[in-house]
Amino acid sequence: MSQITPSTERPEKPRSRLRLWTVLAVVVVLAVAAAIVVPNLTARSADADAASGRTTVRLGVNDIGKEYWDVLVAKAADEGIDVELVSFTDYNTPNPALSAGDIDINAFQHVRYLAQYDASQDEDLVPLGATAIYPIGFYSTRWKSVEEVPQGAEVTLSNNPANQVRPLLALYNAGLVEFTKEADWSVTLDDVDYDRSRIGKITPIDPTQTAASLDSVDIAFVDGTFAENAGLTDAQQIYTEDVDRPDLAQYINIFAVRGEDRDDRALQKIVELYHSDEVVAALEADPGFDGVIKDETADELQAVLEEQLEEFE
Repeated sequence: MSQITPSTERPEKPRSRLRLWTVLAVVVVLAVAAAIVVPNLTARSADADAASGRTTVRLGVNDIGKEYWDVLVAKAADEGIDVELVSFTDYNTPNPALSAGDIDINAFQHVRYLAQYDASQDEDLVPLGATAIYPIGFYSTRWKSVEEVPQGAEVTLSNNPANQVRPLLALYNAGLVEFTKEADWSVTLDDVDYDRSRIGKITPIDPTQTAASLDSVDIAFVDGTFAENAGLTDAQQIYTEDVDRPDLAQYINIFAVRGEDRDDRALQKIVELYHSDEVVAALEADPGFDGVIKDETADELQAVLEEQLEEFE
């Protein structure tokens, strides 16, 4: 390219002020628009990513290998929601992960557990919908019905005081024990009135050993997982809670989200899909599923949560 020599011609005519101000105005408008639009594109939104038309939901579970989650993931994908299942191997980390924003929703706990967490951590996690309730009951290898249980019978249950009130109330509702006070959620082993009860002895032991204790006691409360591992059958569970008892609503398992996300449409859709015919069929076909599917609304569950919070706060 040849070198440009200075010209003696008049300098180029300056651009008009009107054109200059027009350009500046366009730049300002674009900058403002970018400031408004960019956050909506980068944050996970129920309205989906503006570019792809999809949204991503990170769902924390502690039973990731179950087929029903695969069914839910597939159905969500058809709705434009990409569900990323995040596996947890304990009950202590899913709620902190939700609070921290590492996941968007979790499904592993009942309302009472959530109330304990919110109260102890001063958090605002809320129920978005129900999954199922897992009724407890007691097993016997000696007796085939509650009516056969003899006077003075011995029972084993968990040695964790926090897990004793529910079995005690189950014994009460089965007509096997009476208390020295009102039969409510404050009863303890010390409140059992043995003089008026058919049960003569209640022995707290490690919950992993309750199934084995059936060789030497009349009744045992055995966790579902331990019962399955021990080969106990439904016929040997001679009493099961009535899952429609109003006071058991606190034990309904839930989807939980951060309070600020309770109106998130994508998260609400996940709850809806959980109750679809295909997911329910996969749930009921799972040999390890011993729950009863519940469909209480977020508002109904929130009311139960608030009742529980009064107890723990």
